[in-house]
Amino acid sequence: MNPELVWWALAGYIVLALFVAWGSRKGTQTSNLSGYFLGGRKMNGVLSALSYSATTYSAFMMVGLAGLTYQGGVGAFGFEMIYFMGVSLVSIFGPRFWLAGKRFGYVTPAEMIGDRYNSRAVAMAVALTSCLFLIPYSAVQLIGVGYLLQGITDGAIPFTVGVVIATVLAVVFSYVAGIRSVMWTDALQALVMIVTATIVVLLLVRGLGGFDSFFTTLKTEHADMLTVPGNGYFNIFTFLGLTIPWFFFSLSNPQVSQRLFMPKSLKSLRHMLLIFLVFGFIYTMVSVMWGFSALIMFPDLASADLATPKLLSSDLVPPVLGVIVMVGILAAAISTIDSILLTLSSMFARDVYGNASKRTNDRRQLLAGKIIIPVIAVLAFAFAQLELDLIAILSVAASAGLIVTVPATIGTFFWKKGTQAGVLISVIAGAVLVIYLEVTGRTPLHLASGIWGLLISSILFVGVSLVTSAPDEKAEWFVDHLKGELRQRQRKSSTDKNVS
Repeated sequence: MNPELVWWALAGYIVLALFVAWGSRKGTQTSNLSGYFLGGRKMNGVLSALSYSATTYSAFMMVGLAGLTYQGGVGAFGFEMIYFMGVSLVSIFGPRFWLAGKRFGYVTPAEMIGDRYNSRAVAMAVALTSCLFLIPYSAVQLIGVGYLLQGITDGAIPFTVGVVIATVLAVVFSYVAGIRSVMWTDALQALVMIVTATIVVLLLVRGLGGFDSFFTTLKTEHADMLTVPGNGYFNIFTFLGLTIPWFFFSLSNPQVSQRLFMPKSLKSLRHMLLIFLVFGFIYTMVSVMWGFSALIMFPDLASADLATPKLLSSDLVPPVLGVIVMVGILAAAISTIDSILLTLSSMFARDVYGNASKRTNDRRQLLAGKIIIPVIAVLAFAFAQLELDLIAILSVAASAGLIVTVPATIGTFFWKKGTQAGVLISVIAGAVLVIYLEVTGRTPLHLASGIWGLLISSILFVGVSLVTSAPDEKAEWFVDHLKGELRQRQRKSSTDKNVS
């Protein structure tokens, strides 16, 4: 693809996105933590859903999932469907997050967990664990942008230049108006990427002879890619290692779970979930079809992550449409990065700096959060320069580390006997174990690090909690009172519907 066309498209996207981000400042209160990091808890369902979609379906999907399909076949679709099933957890935990945030003014998931277990140390441990694993996940998004721009221009735009562009834009969008600018630019990006990506996949299938010819070619030339384990990539141990961390993504990744505090009402929260599910299913189908299209057209790529760039620069995709899709993918990656920047900076400000300093206040915490944003971005940039392969695998590796917080999160709402000691030991020991397994590449009993992280952290959380004392006051509210309030709201909602 012509590099000049790519540069002009990037310039147009930057101008439009900055305009939208700046416009989001109108009527926005960004001088406090809740306003800057949660949008004042006033987000409507449609905006929340589009932003949730753009943040979740980042470079992982159109570059990573397409590449994973190219690498291992239809097993990638099954892998993503397991994640899709895991989103159902939001229907269980979303209202509880929202009510707890409304009642106690929580800004971060770590703050909520720490308060539930009556421990600043717990909040700090969860926040630092999130930083430890989410910075590499941010780098994955930067890598996706680097590969995309490098591949689509045949190297005319170097990998590092693409990474620099994504890093700078993510920082700028984070600063303009906090989460409001991120959510409004996310909404724009989500609409662009779902519409253009769907059009492209239809063009590709038509260019390859239509759906009948498309699947006939796959069946005759790549039959192993239509079965599991197929070419052997998706054996049972690989599949479990990928899917289990991804199933708990909506709970373990704080840049996602923090958004459960943001909707203005439970009705908006429900709308967010329903719209996201529709968006996600369409986008999953499109990404898998992209992977299969690349397999048919370019069966000998040096790297599976080049599948999408090769498709967009192929003769079957009009250059203008290809460059628009490229911008949509780049924008989605940036939306994930800036969401992570804001989440991690809020956790540092609230849960690390706020708990470590006795004289801190809301204004100082906000300043600390803003100061740390570029620091996190630079760390992600440095990690991205390693140019590690297979974006999908790296994404799951990050979620494998974050999964150690899941037992404590579930215990927050459903087990009154959970204790501070149980959370601390399970999170710290689980994180250390995951890091060790990832660094050494070991897979005891052929099980991946995420499975071991979840298993060991669950055993430690339950075991240690049973022999230590639980904080009764908050446990009572989170487990019993919250359940009663949810039932009361559900009855009221049913009554209102019957009346109307």
